[in-house]
Amino acid sequence: MVDFMDMEKSVLVVVDIQERLVGAIDPELYRIALKNTQILIEAAGTLSVPIVVTEQYPKGLGRTVAEVEQALEGKPISRYEKSTFSCARDEGFLSHLGSLGRKHAILVGMETHVCVYQTAIDLMRAGYSVFVIDDAVSSRFRHNYESGLRSMIHAGAVVFSTETALFSLLKRAGTPEFKKISSLLK
Repeated sequence: MVDFMDMEKSVLVVVDIQERLVGAIDPELYRIALKNTQILIEAAGTLSVPIVVTEQYPKGLGRTVAEVEQALEGKPISRYEKSTFSCARDEGFLSHLGSLGRKHAILVGMETHVCVYQTAIDLMRAGYSVFVIDDAVSSRFRHNYESGLRSMIHAGAVVFSTETALFSLLKRAGTPEFKKISSLLK
């Protein structure tokens, strides 16, 4: 049975949104994914949800894009450089995730059908509930994006939108957090 997303159990994992990858990504998918990733980072900060940022071979693919770095400013984050496609195949990453004591992984980033997909599968195998935010992931080609999402759904990941994720984390209206986060959606 699928667990409901819970802010006390969740960690936001920002997968490989890097400078040299962006030029190859479908521009429309990237524009939407970037905007929603920034919203999710702001919401994670408001809700005290830990944020883990990964970079795939940054020497060759560059660092995390400036727009994401700007959203991350002032928030407690952890960073991991990796050479494996799956974040969860990096012992430091998996060990750190385990130390947080949170079993809900919210995935955003690039590319949907490679690093996000492999991370989702490995995290589910490691006992995590995985939530992939479909409007905060992207790929070079729309077909690969759609194929990656379908594959993750079939494997047992929950796939939904940024707005669904935010309201799932909030659980109720009328709180100061609700007011702040709902303003990000306008």
